[in-house]
Amino acid sequence: MAGQDRRTALEEQIGQWRAFVARRAAIAPRDVDELEGHLRDQIEGLEASGLSSDEAFLVAVRRMGRLDEVSREFAREHSDRLWKQLVVGEAPSGRRPDGLLPAIALAGAAAIVIKIPALFGLSFGSDAAFYALNLAVLVLPFLAAFLLVRRHAAVGTIVAVAVPFLLAAVVVNAYPFAPDGSTIALTAMHTAVALWIVTGIAYANGDWRSDRARMDFIRFSGEWFIYLVLIGLGGGVLAALTMGVFSAIGLDAAHFVQEWLVPCGLAGAVVIAGWLVEAKQNVIENIAPVLTKLFTPLFTVLLLALVVAGIVQGVSVGAAPGAEAFAQRDLLIIFDVVLLVVLGLLLYSYSARDPDAAAGWFDRLQLLMLIAALAVDVLVLIGMTSRISEFGASPNKLASLGLNVILLVNLAGAAWLQLRFVGGAASFARVERWQTAYVPVYLGWAAIVAVVFPPVFGFA
Repeated sequence: MAGQDRRTALEEQIGQWRAFVARRAAIAPRDVDELEGHLRDQIEGLEASGLSSDEAFLVAVRRMGRLDEVSREFAREHSDRLWKQLVVGEAPSGRRPDGLLPAIALAGAAAIVIKIPALFGLSFGSDAAFYALNLAVLVLPFLAAFLLVRRHAAVGTIVAVAVPFLLAAVVVNAYPFAPDGSTIALTAMHTAVALWIVTGIAYANGDWRSDRARMDFIRFSGEWFIYLVLIGLGGGVLAALTMGVFSAIGLDAAHFVQEWLVPCGLAGAVVIAGWLVEAKQNVIENIAPVLTKLFTPLFTVLLLALVVAGIVQGVSVGAAPGAEAFAQRDLLIIFDVVLLVVLGLLLYSYSARDPDAAAGWFDRLQLLMLIAALAVDVLVLIGMTSRISEFGASPNKLASLGLNVILLVNLAGAAWLQLRFVGGAASFARVERWQTAYVPVYLGWAAIVAVVFPPVFGFA
């Protein structure tokens, strides 16, 4: 019985190792079986030499030469196990988490760089347009640098990441935007999106063609956002306490909070949140399934309510469903935000899902959410078409129209593949590949809006 228990424990350890290796960007799915076979051969040989199954597993993982870095990450993720010390070689205490010092240094550098424009008379409070255009250019390079350093990136990868940042810096500062125009806001938003995806090249260590690398970056993005929000909430409390304490002694700290605490804290938090995702992966992976299962039903209900409201409103005024209710500018913006949040929730839940697990109730709920989102997107497109025909085209309308067309194709393909997966006619890998293949589409559209729209519309 004891021997059977040891064998069961060994199989669990191998299963954990296999699942972890399968998520790595550098390991193609077709190679996982071969690598597992090599690991098992190592274990069998070590057991034959007299080692116990646990000892053999530890030594075999350590011996996986070309997977050395993967093995180290695996050991860090399962930090409660004894073999962390054997694989990583860390002392039980007194050592800083890997990557912390580079993260602190780069976070500090980001905080300094964000204040350099102040030397030229640009204030974070009064020159909002400049900082909106340049925030991603000033801050995201430090997160990308952290990822590049952590992955010991090759020169080619560094260049592939650096060039888009340099081009973006030139474009956003060379274009003669009208101060109150539409294109300045569009460029600011879409530049941030494009540069975030470029940061994904650093995360993937240049292996951007890999579907697994893209899905890993999607998971990283969701976890990074969660940590950034948590840091932001703590920073908000700190800012409020700072102003309250200084106010109590007759001093006004509003200028310090607005010009120093907020911008420097935000710049540093971007890097620190990235480090937290890398260093505390096992913590956030326990939270992710809870978050997705909590918010997916809520957003499904919200989307269904929007569909019903659009249809009822259309029937009541004798118009096409959604033509009246969804044609209001502010509502269109809100609905677009809801659709983007739903897409983000869907992608994050895909990235946290076991790809080998069979379809269950949650997958069926996601299918319902996709169908509802698809219906909302159709109603939004009807509303947008109505606004363009009535008021004419504008940069904002065309940018929003293009985004919703892209979303329509994405959601339609995702719903079809999800239906086939739930029905047993397709694997979950196909569902994932559809989403990861769409990442370059979003990058291309963001680049078009940021670079092409301003001159086409006279920078207005």
